[in-house]
Amino acid sequence: MQGAIARVCMVVAAAILNHPLLFPNENTTIPEQDDDLLARMKEHQEKLEAEQERLEQEISKAEQALTSDQDIYGWYFWSALCLVIFLTIEVCRQDIVHVEIPEPVEDDDGDSSAGYLSAKVVALDNGILNNFCRTRFHPYAHESGRVRVFVEGFADDLLEALRSVCDREADLEVEDFVGIGSVFESWRACKPLTCDIIVPFAPPQPYRFQFQLWCDPSIDIPLDLQGCGTIELIKPNGDCLCGSTNLGDDMLCLLHNRNDCDMLGEVALEELHCARDTAYLSKDQIMRWFQISVTKAWGQISHKYEFELAFRNLDFPGALQIRFRSGKTVVLNVTPAFQVEDTDAYLISHFPSDTSNSSDTHWQLSLTVYEKNLLKHFTKKLPTNSCHIHCLQILSFLHKKQTALTGICALTNYHIKTALLHLLLCKPSSMWKPQHLNNRLQDLLSFLQKSLEEKRLYHVIVGNPCIPIEIQIPIIFCMAEPLNLFRPLVLQRQIYTRMVEHFKEMVRNTSVLVQEYTPHFPNGHTAHELNSSDVG
Repeated sequence: MQGAIARVCMVVAAAILNHPLLFPNENTTIPEQDDDLLARMKEHQEKLEAEQERLEQEISKAEQALTSDQDIYGWYFWSALCLVIFLTIEVCRQDIVHVEIPEPVEDDDGDSSAGYLSAKVVALDNGILNNFCRTRFHPYAHESGRVRVFVEGFADDLLEALRSVCDREADLEVEDFVGIGSVFESWRACKPLTCDIIVPFAPPQPYRFQFQLWCDPSIDIPLDLQGCGTIELIKPNGDCLCGSTNLGDDMLCLLHNRNDCDMLGEVALEELHCARDTAYLSKDQIMRWFQISVTKAWGQISHKYEFELAFRNLDFPGALQIRFRSGKTVVLNVTPAFQVEDTDAYLISHFPSDTSNSSDTHWQLSLTVYEKNLLKHFTKKLPTNSCHIHCLQILSFLHKKQTALTGICALTNYHIKTALLHLLLCKPSSMWKPQHLNNRLQDLLSFLQKSLEEKRLYHVIVGNPCIPIEIQIPIIFCMAEPLNLFRPLVLQRQIYTRMVEHFKEMVRNTSVLVQEYTPHFPNGHTAHELNSSDVG
C-alpha cells in the first residue's frame, strides 16, 4: 500500500513539473534550429508516458490486492487528493490568465483604451474654472441667503406647532433645530435648493436617555455598524411607591406630581418609541410618530402660508417639499436626532442620502456641527478668496451631473466634503490661493480616487489628532479608533463597484462638463478669455 502511494505521489510530481502553468504558452516558442533539444524533450515525454503506463498497471494490480475496507478508503482518499491537486493547478492557471491586465494604451485624445483615466492627468484650465465658478455658483449666494432666512423662520414656526400637538407629559420634547449641509455652510452648488436640518428630541421628565456608542470598549457592535450607537430609554427610579400604591385623591407624592404618578403606571412611552420588548429607541417608531406629528403641526399653521407642503419620500418622513405658487420648490430634510450628553454630537435616524444602515435600533453618529466649525476655522486662516469652497462646489456639481447621466450611487457630497477637510488639514494655507484652483481640484480628485482604490476614507473628526484644539472635540471621539466611512460600502460589493465606476466616469467627464457649462460668446471665446484680468 505504501509503495502504491509513493508511486502516485511520483505521478503527481511529474504532472506538476510538466504542467503548462510552469511553462506558459508565451515562453514555449523554440527556435527551429534547436532540433537536438526537441528530440530530447520528445524522448523525455515518451519515457514519462511509459512510466505513467507502468505505474497505472501496478496501481491496478494493487487495487485488486486490497481487501480491507480501511485500505479501500485510503486509496479513495489519495485519489481524491490527486484530483484536488490537479483542479487547484488548473484554477490557479485560469485566475492568473484573467488577472493579467495589459497596461492602458493612450489614444490620440489622451484617453485610455481601458476606459480608465487617472485624476492626476485631468487637464483643468485655471481661467475656465474661475469663470465657471463665477457664472455657475456666485448667483446662488444671494438666493441661498434669502432661502436660509425663510427656512429658519418656517422651521421655528413648524416646531412650535409640533410642540403644541405633542403631549408634554408623555411625548418626546422638541428642542431647537440645527442647520447643516451646503446651504447653511455656504457651498450650495446645484438646484433644486436643498436645506437640511436636524431636530433634537429630549425625554420627558422623569425619563432619561443612556447612550451606547460603538467606540465604547464594553459595547459589541458589528463591523457594518461602526459609527453608530443605541439609545436606551431609562425608566424613573423604582424606589418610590407612588407608582404601585393607590395614594387616594387626598394624598400627593412629594417626589412626583400627579401626572408623573399616572405616567409611572403606564408603558405608553416605551410602546410608542421603543422596539418591541426592548428599552431601545426604534428608528421606525420614532419616524412614524414624527410623520404623524408633523402632519398635525402643519395642519395648525398651513393657513398662514401660501405654499404646499408634502412628504417627498414616505420612507423618510422628514423629507419635505415646499412648492410655491410660482412653481419654485425647496427641498427640506428634517431629520430626528438625539443629542449625546452635553456635546454637539447627535445620533440621527439616517443621513438624507444614505440608506446603508438597516438596523432599527442603531442610530448613526453625526458630528456635522464640529465639521461646520472646522470649515469656519479654515476660512478664517486661509487667504482672501481662497479656492477651497470652489473645489467643493465644482466636485459636488460634477457629481450631480454624473448622477443624472449614469444613475444614483453610494458616493455622496458628504464623502467629498470629508476629503476636502482632510486636504485642508494637511496642506499649507498658502496653497489655497485663488490661482491654485486647478491644482487643488486635481488634488481633491486624486485624494478621492486613492481613497476608493484603498477602500478607505476616514472620518475627519473621529480619532484624528490633527484637529485644532479650538474645535473642542469631545475626548471620547478624540481617543476612538479612526472610522472608515467606506467600510459599510465595501462589505456590499455591488454597491462599492457601482460607486467606483461612477467616480471613474466622473473623472473622464470632468473637463467636458466644465467646458460645457462654461458660458461661451458668439465669437467662440469663453468669458475668461475676454475678462482675463479678473482671474486671480
